[in-house]
Amino acid sequence: MCGIVGFTKFNQKDSYDKARLLESINHRGPDSKNSIDNENVFFGHSRLSIVDLDNGTQPMQYKDLTIVFNGEIYNHK
Repeated sequence: MCGIVGFTKFNQKDSYDKARLLESINHRGPDSKNSIDNENVFFGHSRLSIVDLDNGTQPMQYKDLTIVFNGEIYNHK
């Protein structure tokens, strides 16, 4: 099963080690890893590919919308 990590950065006095956060979910999915880091949030994703092997890169972005999804959509075909 895939893994997700993240945090908000509205309180700038808080500090997080992003590499360590991503490393903490390595066991959740060996097929791909990616993250998005902007001024307000950090999202990281580790993927285990079962369905849709080629097009599942996350976090996904469209314009100013970002989503991280963990799951499978059944009956999608």
